[in-house]
Amino acid sequence: QVQLVESGGGLVQTGGSLRLSCAASGRTFSSYRMGWFRQAPGKEREFVAGISRAGGRTSYADSVKGRFTISRENAKNTVYLQMNSLKPEDTAVYYCAADRLGGELTPFEQAPMDYWGQGTQVTVSS
Repeated sequence: QVQLVESGGGLVQTGGSLRLSCAASGRTFSSYRMGWFRQAPGKEREFVAGISRAGGRTSYADSVKGRFTISRENAKNTVYLQMNSLKPEDTAVYYCAADRLGGELTPFEQAPMDYWGQGTQVTVSS
């Protein structure tokens, strides 16, 4: 069992930056692929960014490429999402999620994530 707790959300102006953190419980964090997803009001949840177990492979949604960076510190059981050049359309609840069994090449959009955090609100004002 893994518990995930996100933090770092808030209100920011267009063009600003935020850094989200997701702290995981347990001693097997390095055995999970980790992903960030988001859900805007009235929309379905969508993939944002993902990172492999050792951190050497990352993937991003086209909408955030070049602006967002996912990273992880396995020694601290934490995954991060650095968000720069934020836009109003980035406004959403952001969730981190853990994938226990997925292959390293499995697209995160197709991976059945095993554990989810409670989410953190990100609001970008225009």
